Amino acid sequence: MPSIVVVGANWGDEGKGRIVDFLAENASASIRFQGGNNAGHTVVNEFGTFKLHQLPSGIFNPDCIAVLGPGMVISPAALSEEIAEVKTAGVEVKLSISDRATLCLPLHALEDTLEEVRLGDAAYGSTRQGIAPAYGDRVMKKGILVGWLNQPEVLLERIRFMLDWKMPQLKALYPSCDYSQTAEQITQWLLDVTTPWREFICNVTEPLKALQKQNANLLFEAQLGAGRDLVYGEYPYTTSSNVTAAYAGIGSGLPALHPERVIAVAKSFSSSVGTGTLVTAMAEQDNFRESANEYGAVTGRPRDMGYFDAVATRNGVELQAATEIALTKIDCLSGMKDLRICVGYAGDHSENPIWPQTAALTPIYESMPAWDEDITGCRTFDSLPTAAQHYVERIETLMGVPVSMVSVGPEREQMIIR
Repeated sequence: MPSIVVVGANWGDEGKGRIVDFLAENASASIRFQGGNNAGHTVVNEFGTFKLHQLPSGIFNPDCIAVLGPGMVISPAALSEEIAEVKTAGVEVKLSISDRATLCLPLHALEDTLEEVRLGDAAYGSTRQGIAPAYGDRVMKKGILVGWLNQPEVLLERIRFMLDWKMPQLKALYPSCDYSQTAEQITQWLLDVTTPWREFICNVTEPLKALQKQNANLLFEAQLGAGRDLVYGEYPYTTSSNVTAAYAGIGSGLPALHPERVIAVAKSFSSSVGTGTLVTAMAEQDNFRESANEYGAVTGRPRDMGYFDAVATRNGVELQAATEIALTKIDCLSGMKDLRICVGYAGDHSENPIWPQTAALTPIYESMPAWDEDITGCRTFDSLPTAAQHYVERIETLMGVPVSMVSVGPEREQMIIR
């Protein structure tokens, strides 16, 4: 099984980081193929607890190359800080950073913030890290490529070109915009701040092709989940890239990729941060949110909490063409008296319930037997309480795809393999 793609089946925050960290023990390369500094993957292992935003979660395996693919937008200062953090913890950093990835500049973060402020109550719920403007510049052919960091004269020329196009628009649309850095200042800042990782910039396709020829294990990691996909998610409350497994090859530098396994990570309940629809939202969320520690990894915003939505999750599983499911945080359901699974929707447009933007939908629930036992010490499926086993098996039936992994806690060893 040399190629495994790990993706989200929900709205992000499903626990992909801990799944990738677990699988990376046997990987030769761990590859991020889209997104940027706008989401976090929490990893807990012998080195400590980390919230990774751009580094692949396989960075902790000394025998594994961590690859930042061409489909990413890279915030340079934040990446330098992340590298310093894991190095301080004693991690040996082995990186390959795509020369075709796009730089996400402080100017993009400012643009992102100004637009969210302008939109007011109609804002998208952006993390304001500049991801959408950076991807937008790439599409408009005004993006700044990572590879130009090793060609300072080209870098300066392209930044001048971008500023000549962008600044008149920003100052016209946002009167409060007082950005005044010159192309020369931006170029010098970039050369200074990227010193810790410029040596790792390369055509990542070449080392990945070499590993493929050796039949090495390649692990591909997505950010966010199917509900936030730019094309198939709850538009416009989406991210600005394609988060589906079908994009893994393109975004990683291996366009002809045919993965052997696609693991869709799904949380054992529903949660969502930012703007959008959560059909299965709980009436009382605060206590459960606290006990499950459900806060955004980048912004710290409280996540909306809901019962497991089998309709939305099955749609995500199908969009990801998943061969299996990793179910996370089932330990958080211990002690929940009112345990339900949404198996359908009623109301207007319920015949096309793909992350609906109508407010007229009512979830149809099945009540499930609850359990009170602490399951964080369970290491086999049979050792789970009968009610917890039935919960997993019911989800498996509704998804039509095997649940191959069940997470009972954040630690690497708190994983049940079925």
